[in-house]
Amino acid sequence: MTAVDLRIGVTQAPRELSIELAEDADRDALKAKVEDALAGSTDVLWVTDKRGKDVAIPAAKIAYVELGSADGDRRIGFGG
Repeated sequence: MTAVDLRIGVTQAPRELSIELAEDADRDALKAKVEDALAGSTDVLWVTDKRGKDVAIPAAKIAYVELGSADGDRRIGFGG
């Protein structure tokens, strides 16, 4: 099992939030929480990182969300 990386774009912020989740993170439950936040069912999206730290993101400020593996697209060099 590989670690999961969550990237969230926040409106009016120059950088995205990048959160590395625990290896046993439930992707489907996380997707449901994100969908609830985007639908307006909740005002704040709470996410817990792999170290147990809780992060709160105001739902109204979420611009986009990327959910993937932490090491899937981090390449160094000129590979093709």
